[in-house]
Amino acid sequence: MSTPYPFTAVVGQSDLRLALLLNAVSPAVGGVLVRGEKGTAKSTAVRALSALLPQVDVVPGCRFSCAPAAPDPACPDGPHEPGPGAARPARMVELPVGASEDRLVGALDIERALAEGVKAFEPGLLADAHRGILYVDEVNLLHDHLIDLLLDAAAMGASYVEREGVSVRHAARFLLVGTMNPEEGELRPQLLDRFGLTVEVAASREPAQRVEVVRRRLAYEDDPAAFAGRWAGDEQDVRARVVAARALLPQVRLGDTSLLQIAATCAGFEVDGMRADIVMARTATALAAWAGRAEVRKEDVRQAALLALPHRRRRNPFDAPGLDEDKLDEILDGFPDEEPENDPDRDPEPEGPDDGGPEDGGPDGGGGGIPPQGGPEAPEAPEAPAPDESPEAPETRESPDSPAQQPASRDGAAPEQAAVRAAEPFRTKMLSVPGLGEGASGRRSRARTAHGRTTGAQRPRGQLTKLHLAATVQAAAPHQKARGRSGRGLVVRKDDLRQATREGREGNLVLFVVDASGSMAARQRMSAVKGAVLSLLLDAYQRRDKVGLITFRGSAAELALPPTSSVDAAATRLEQLPTGGRTPLAAGLLKAHEVLRIERLRDPSRRPLLVVVTDGRATSAGTAGSPPSSGSAGTDGGDPRALAGRSARLLQAEGIASVVVDCESGPVRLGLAGVLAADLGGPAVTLDGLRADSLAGLVKNVRTASDTHRRAA
Repeated sequence: MSTPYPFTAVVGQSDLRLALLLNAVSPAVGGVLVRGEKGTAKSTAVRALSALLPQVDVVPGCRFSCAPAAPDPACPDGPHEPGPGAARPARMVELPVGASEDRLVGALDIERALAEGVKAFEPGLLADAHRGILYVDEVNLLHDHLIDLLLDAAAMGASYVEREGVSVRHAARFLLVGTMNPEEGELRPQLLDRFGLTVEVAASREPAQRVEVVRRRLAYEDDPAAFAGRWAGDEQDVRARVVAARALLPQVRLGDTSLLQIAATCAGFEVDGMRADIVMARTATALAAWAGRAEVRKEDVRQAALLALPHRRRRNPFDAPGLDEDKLDEILDGFPDEEPENDPDRDPEPEGPDDGGPEDGGPDGGGGGIPPQGGPEAPEAPEAPAPDESPEAPETRESPDSPAQQPASRDGAAPEQAAVRAAEPFRTKMLSVPGLGEGASGRRSRARTAHGRTTGAQRPRGQLTKLHLAATVQAAAPHQKARGRSGRGLVVRKDDLRQATREGREGNLVLFVVDASGSMAARQRMSAVKGAVLSLLLDAYQRRDKVGLITFRGSAAELALPPTSSVDAAATRLEQLPTGGRTPLAAGLLKAHEVLRIERLRDPSRRPLLVVVTDGRATSAGTAGSPPSSGSAGTDGGDPRALAGRSARLLQAEGIASVVVDCESGPVRLGLAGVLAADLGGPAVTLDGLRADSLAGLVKNVRTASDTHRRAA
């Protein structure tokens, strides 16, 4: 077994270390969600935490880690006779992103259960993690139904496995820790709420601290055992402090004033539900115990709010998590302290090991391993200018319906305009891909999935997961006499088992192709266009899609955002999008063809939906940024509109479902977006028609327009 990196050797990241230690003191806090960019020691700190947990006593031979003093009466390996236990270290169990449901919760032997009535149960990772740590790296990439099972078990302290009326229950109390990179997609708000605490981590910008990180990592890789030995004393000190805090925890008093502070804070920040209040109370109590005190103070409540509330205040995926600390202080200052300032029984804050220089503890001032309450203050972000502000005097500003009054470029195209702010998003109706897919579970298009309504049965391909009982009995019934059945039980063989086929919803790849040319530069129009795309992005987030963003203007198309699960990253790119120049529509469509071709190789089961946002004009042949594939329409010359039509028909020939959002405005309309939609084989909708009430007749069926066009062809 390799020597783990010491927890106390992690440089900086005081909030992360504190949140993990508070959960080690009180697992009832509810776990930690660690958000941050790659390479910020998230996984290193989590894996190192298990060494600080005290050993656990278990019943010898019990696969579910029952405690000898209080064994689980419903343990599948029980009942357990009284007797001495065996001590072992607390386990650190990792849940892979690609794990199956049976690997997580365990599996029943369905064949033996049907034929013999025996609960032959193989424990899963939840049983392995009982009384230890369950770590999920990239938790935002885990399937939603697995996250639901995981969080339900964490909340109830037990795991239930049910298969066709046969059920098994076992205890599953563990410290849940998830890490994620927000660039790869967000968790749903209701899942975020189930994590007790959240911590944002980022790499230090201080050269001295970065040097110390590199120095320690290289020393660890050269000789892990020797490096761990240098930190053994600090590790033992923190381990002893965790044990002492656990012992003190039941004696900590949470007074009425502290409870009022907690309630007022949650109400003041408009947090939904009551889970935040409960988590804050448990966190504040753990903070007091960690500090060696028997009473909760205002600073404990403040720190608890900073850890427990930021992820519970998000109203949509485009809101940045965070908490207004000035507002927090204002709320807490409205309540007097419960303790007088000169309390003779008030103990000083316990101090950690001596923090020396880089050789002893590092320049972070916390290398000894015990983080302070609260992290380093984040530098203030520079104030962004108002998105609609213009440097011109009021009398020279353009009207909201016309492009900015600036000299045209040499080629006659509109000059580049600064990015404008998106209009408020609105609710849209579902855009779906026709047919029946088999992609990743989601909430958009019809698909064969592991969860959903049962539509039939088939022989299992590999391990059986969802038994179709009626079909299994029907397959076994004709063979009972030949198999020598003599009793009441049904003689079932493996060949009789039938897998239930289910129909649910899948997530798709929604690829946006947005016209950013000069014809879109009118402020009011571009603001409305961005608002419409933002609305569709919000819809994609709710339906668990991947999204990509292509923009075209001037003489080229650009992949502004490769396909990703991070919808808020797409929203950020959209907000920064400038406009101006000619309209290389064909280049944008060919770029979409190239991106979809590559994504089809990476993930062939995920079906695409192309959303083209344009007024339909094409004034430049342009280039897609790379040579078109064999047989595709070139963009090296010719009539721009003819090239756009050929590019659109290329996409239609490959069966790509498309929707055109028509951005043309004004009393005189050319109808070019409708022509483009016909070439793509999909419907066209105006910006006004994109709202929920108007969208029903449009994308109620991408299939209707596609099928009509095919029949006409």
